[in-house]
Amino acid sequence: MNHEENQLLTSTQPETGMGEYFRRFWQPVLLSCELPEADGSPRKVKVLGENLLAFRDTEGLVGLVDHFCPHRGASLYYGRNEEGGIRCVFHGLKFDRHGKCIDIPIAAPGTCRDKLDIKSYPTHEAGGYIWAYMGPKEETPNFPAMEFTTLPATHIYVSKKWQDCNWAQCLEGAIDTAHFSFLHMVIAKDEEEALSKLQHAAIGAQSAQNARIRWVKDDPMPKFEVLETDVGLTIGGARKADDDDLYWRIAQFMHPNHALVPSAFPGENYHGQTFVPVDDHSCWIYTYTWNPDRALSDEEIARCKMGHTVHAQVDENYVPLRTKGNDYLIDRAAQKSHSFTGIEGVSEQDAAIQDSQGSIADRTREHLFPTDVGVARFRRHMLQAVRALKETQQAPRATAHAASYKMRSGGWVAHRDKRLHEVMVERFGHQQGIVA
Repeated sequence: MNHEENQLLTSTQPETGMGEYFRRFWQPVLLSCELPEADGSPRKVKVLGENLLAFRDTEGLVGLVDHFCPHRGASLYYGRNEEGGIRCVFHGLKFDRHGKCIDIPIAAPGTCRDKLDIKSYPTHEAGGYIWAYMGPKEETPNFPAMEFTTLPATHIYVSKKWQDCNWAQCLEGAIDTAHFSFLHMVIAKDEEEALSKLQHAAIGAQSAQNARIRWVKDDPMPKFEVLETDVGLTIGGARKADDDDLYWRIAQFMHPNHALVPSAFPGENYHGQTFVPVDDHSCWIYTYTWNPDRALSDEEIARCKMGHTVHAQVDENYVPLRTKGNDYLIDRAAQKSHSFTGIEGVSEQDAAIQDSQGSIADRTREHLFPTDVGVARFRRHMLQAVRALKETQQAPRATAHAASYKMRSGGWVAHRDKRLHEVMVERFGHQQGIVA
């Protein structure tokens, strides 16, 4: 990639190409539990470089509005959330969740309020998250109901975590399934020991055959196939398994910033991540685990809270306990005897490497290999989509396929002669992994 392409891929500030593209899609902006009650405390929200304010009104519906009062520029964060709106404590102007100015106590009756309306964005609650659409309101797309958003609360666990780098390198890490042979691999004398050490990992190790670990460890050069879907890319990496079989780990990328983990076999828990830019140098990662067939157990939820798979151990502000500021609590002794990194947690191992690339990775210096084909296709795919939006000003193709976001990723073992599209049908019953 050249510098111009790298900048186009990574910058989501207002009026940038990628920023305009992101704004055509629904984005998670808060956990629902961050606004626990009607007329409760508002929350500051920064997303795609914009400073906003979220509040739950008297009816329990969420408003996402401009952070500042248009009268004298006071912050509405200090406002009083009351009776269907948030009132500025400076001079009492009041705004509802749609951004309409509904009261001006310092002006005479009949004063035009329309000029004082503030920016607002539509919101939607699903899957334990508050989502927002920040694009042209006349083009608001249907909500992309990913599978976890359609299930009972007992079947899902959701969280979020802060990360100190650009959204794109985080997402690239999620769809780069080759790195599991090293970054998340343990050092062990046999499969049983490796299995016990990998209980926290996103390989499905607890309920899977020990052979999966061996296949990932023994074959660091998976062969990749990439298929286009209605809403993104299916990225399949095939490693040598036993006899004439291949072990497939299949990730899903969905526009513009969702990635599903390539680990689950039938009956196991599924995992995914959505990478939401705060600005060009940091992002929130919304992480979710779900099981379509049953409620998650208390033990599974406890493990998620302790940093299982895509989830991280976080503080009260959703900042991971192991961060760049404390070198992810790397243990050099453990690096020699326990794992390649000496860092606890799959999420934290990913973060350490992604942050180490810089707040915005310089892709002009890279030397890619065949195992990077999924990452390369993602970049090309996104750049083409952004350029198409700029040229045509038409809504992105993926927004017309909201039902296609209800898809799965996961693992499978198949004969070496089978191609990815055949494996997809065999594993999921649908070539794109879409759930009926």
